Amino acid sequence: MADTQQVDAKAERKAARLAKQIGSFARAHGGAEGNVAHLGQRGARIVLVGEDGAWGDLVAPTYAIAEQAVQKAGITTHESFDGEFAAKVRTGPYEWKRMAGIQLGG
Repeated sequence: MADTQQVDAKAERKAARLAKQIGSFARAHGGAEGNVAHLGQRGARIVLVGEDGAWGDLVAPTYAIAEQAVQKAGITTHESFDGEFAAKVRTGPYEWKRMAGIQLGG
């Protein structure tokens, strides 16, 4: 029983740290929305899109911790990263050069 409580406390702390980072991103970008996606054994990826079009991501050790973090942060989450949500992302020169490099074998 003590092990379960220790694991839960550790997960709670991790979710709180992630929520703090999500909140910081949201404040810096006029608000934020997110999507939580499975990464397999690595955990879950939290993709954030700010109201200004900026985007970023965080990795949580489990899907449950990721969901808990976005809930604590109070942001809107989407089931998938498509449609209107994906259209909010603004890409800059770096992303376009990087995508072109991948297509050209670089």
